Amino acid sequence: MPDSPRGSSLLKSLSTVVPYLKRYRAGIFLGMGALAMKDVLGAVMPLIIRDGVDSLTRGFQAETLYKLAGLLIAASLVKGFFQYWMRVILIGVSRDIEFDLRNDLFAKLVDLSPDFYGKYRTGDLMARSTNDLNAVRMMLGPGIMYWTETALTLVFAIGIMLTVDWRLTLLALSPAPFVTVAVIFFGQRIHKLFEHIQSVFSDISSRVQENLAGVRVVRAYAQEKAEVAHFEALNLDYVKQNIGLAKIQGLFMPLLQALIGATFLMVLWAGGRQLLLHKISLGSFVMFNTFMGVLIWPMIAMGWVVNLIQRGTASLNRINEILHETPSISAPAEPLEVESFSAGIRFRDVSVHFGGRLALDGIRLDIAEGETIAIVGHTGCGKTTLVNLIPRFFDPEEGAVELGSIGASANLRQFDPRALRRQIGFVPQETFLFSATLAENIAWGAPEAGRERIEWAAEIAGLSSDIAGFPAGLDTVIGERGLTLSGGQKQRTAIARAILRNPRILVLDDALSSVDTLTEEKILTGLSSVMRDRTTILISHRVSTVRHAHRIIVLSHGRIVEQGSHDELLRARGYYAELYEKQLLEEELELI
Repeated sequence: MPDSPRGSSLLKSLSTVVPYLKRYRAGIFLGMGALAMKDVLGAVMPLIIRDGVDSLTRGFQAETLYKLAGLLIAASLVKGFFQYWMRVILIGVSRDIEFDLRNDLFAKLVDLSPDFYGKYRTGDLMARSTNDLNAVRMMLGPGIMYWTETALTLVFAIGIMLTVDWRLTLLALSPAPFVTVAVIFFGQRIHKLFEHIQSVFSDISSRVQENLAGVRVVRAYAQEKAEVAHFEALNLDYVKQNIGLAKIQGLFMPLLQALIGATFLMVLWAGGRQLLLHKISLGSFVMFNTFMGVLIWPMIAMGWVVNLIQRGTASLNRINEILHETPSISAPAEPLEVESFSAGIRFRDVSVHFGGRLALDGIRLDIAEGETIAIVGHTGCGKTTLVNLIPRFFDPEEGAVELGSIGASANLRQFDPRALRRQIGFVPQETFLFSATLAENIAWGAPEAGRERIEWAAEIAGLSSDIAGFPAGLDTVIGERGLTLSGGQKQRTAIARAILRNPRILVLDDALSSVDTLTEEKILTGLSSVMRDRTTILISHRVSTVRHAHRIIVLSHGRIVEQGSHDELLRARGYYAELYEKQLLEEELELI
């Protein structure tokens, strides 16, 4: 009989954790062994009680009583020993799996291509890495442990009870079908509700992350009350959904307890009749009731375990969405060696589309090794899109980007993206700094760099004078995203970070937009020695930044409309000449 779609989906979800379970199979085996021994001793203890009661009915003997009491105490102590190690080992294994799964999830997130992050919000990813991961751990640790424990307890208890009175045993098991129906009915609803709750929690996390990251904008537009109100609405929905889940769980557990309680009364009544008719001994009757007490926990725990499994599978599905993602940018089976090719870059009829819009249209461009190229053009003309193709943040839909010289080049798709990016120093438009010291931010990507090299990079980037005014110099902690730095200081830190790597290709995407012209001139003078022996691509709206480049490329609506040196483009009287004249006029007006 084929598996149901729901069963197949569950097995597919759980297949993700099978390798982790195999990795710790020795610990799981030991933990399960301790669990089995604990359950065996739990089944033996009612038998000891039976023998003790029966011996007392035949005549009181203190010696027998002491022996049975001592045996019961010893069994309890040994059971406690195995129960302790059962929990330590199995819960410990679940923590180890959580550790490995969290590392693999983070490694996957780091490895995924930029287009992935256009589909998922940061808060959602954070929720999957915290709440969802913990729910999976609870399923793999307490969930599996208690499921196995309840199953063994039921097997041992029912096996012994059947040997005493099979009719009484069937009466004791009468609530089992109703429990199964209740578990299925409530379990499905718990699963759906928990999935929705996790989704709402992701919305809350995303909202908090966005507000903390954009706190200056929120304050600048006086939107504190509006954001608090929006957050309160999300939080209210989260509470509402959790109350709904609590209501279902509030019905589920009392229903199980009511079924078990009613069964207990029936067993007491039927067992009492059997005792009065002398069909069972007093010890057997006491043992039977003791086993009924033992069975209460498995029947109640069954609902709790189902709850854990439903929550865990819902969270595992959300984690699997990420783990099963395939990076759109990946290394080929047999990548070429990047170092064996020159640092020239060639664009061959490159076209890129974004949301149905043509961002680049048939770009043909050769950049020789060691050449400095500047790219200018109006906002949205495709400058950033063009340079983002070089480190393979994405690939063109048409055409190819190649590394190397004419006659000795290869498509970038033939290289390992990591190896390629190690050859590139990239300063993006939006500078990102970490909550660490200034020195650590500059050395990020070049951990082997010594103090002297860090100071050299800071000097080249024009940071030295600023560092002198910082409370701890290079060891000053700059706050999250470089909160304590100005826009210009952030950009110069990013430039220092890029050149410290000693890249063969240097890309500066509008990296001097936040500095004044005097600082810009100082930085460009320092960079001139750095750019001399490497391929450099500058993007800027300022003519002063690009005028000394070997060639200036002018883009308009995704196409190259002009290219040449500064003087050649001025004579052409096109877009570049118009930009130059406008900036000259602005400088003259500032002097008035």
